[in-house]
Amino acid sequence: MSTERARELRRNMTKAEKQLWWMLRYKQLEGLRFRRQVPLGPYYADFFCPKARLVVELDGASHSTDAQIAHDEKRDRWFQSQGIRVFRISNREFYERPDEIADAIYRAATAPLPSRG
Repeated sequence: MSTERARELRRNMTKAEKQLWWMLRYKQLEGLRFRRQVPLGPYYADFFCPKARLVVELDGASHSTDAQIAHDEKRDRWFQSQGIRVFRISNREFYERPDEIADAIYRAATAPLPSRG
């Protein structure tokens, strides 16, 4: 995974990603720390909380095609195979209910980790 590609993704975040990053970074969700555009295996996660082993993915309109849905499902399976949970949300949901989404991310991050066995 390219560090330069991760930097490029950070520089070119969507409006929704910038707003969610502001919430995750400055509200800190009870001290949980997130990183943005993190290389994990063969993928880049929009946001990742290492302590909670949680990836947060923001999906724009391009994620509604059959090909992109299949790709997202493949990514989610890979993350899950690594013991990483995935919280996926559409940009629209985020814009409509940002505070509720922040609460839902916090709940997902603080839920007990599933056992790997």
